[in-house]
Amino acid sequence: MEFTRRQFLKLSGAMAATIAVVELGFDDKKAWADSKQFKIAELKPTPTICPYCGVGCGILVYSQGDDVIYTEGDPDHPINEGSLCSKGTTVRQVYTSDRRMKKPLYRAPGSSKWEEVDWDWALNRIAEKTKETRDRTFKTKENGLTVNKTEAIASLGGAALDNEETYLIGKLLRAGLGLTYIEHQARI
Repeated sequence: MEFTRRQFLKLSGAMAATIAVVELGFDDKKAWADSKQFKIAELKPTPTICPYCGVGCGILVYSQGDDVIYTEGDPDHPINEGSLCSKGTTVRQVYTSDRRMKKPLYRAPGSSKWEEVDWDWALNRIAEKTKETRDRTFKTKENGLTVNKTEAIASLGGAALDNEETYLIGKLLRAGLGLTYIEHQARI
């Protein structure tokens, strides 16, 4: 029986690997027992979607208490099947970075510095300013036609929103507030 050089190398490699496993005493039961020591072995993964672009890759987040321990691509997700781009791979840093802002900042008109404010105050301020602007700029008629709109407020949707969320937000912005400038940034 004749072997080509390539077949010889393949056979030699397979034999070397087999001998190494058998002769070096690889014990799969011991390896399984040792795997219990991995830092994420006892943690339950939480599936989520990557926040960076509109592709919607699946990510598994392993957390313990208030800390994110590890993130990885979700192998059961139909879009990325476990793989992640360079930004998705580092998504853990969104939560664990010491530069992460945890409170809203407000800069008063004419001020040169930002101040930390309470979430309730910030959300109420946004609602007040939105209503004030809408009431001040709302048009009911234009060129004899009923328009019921405001052109003083715009909305830009994020890439992490799914179709259903985008649909509901669009309905709120059009029917509820009368916005005409509505955009969705999905980068696809």
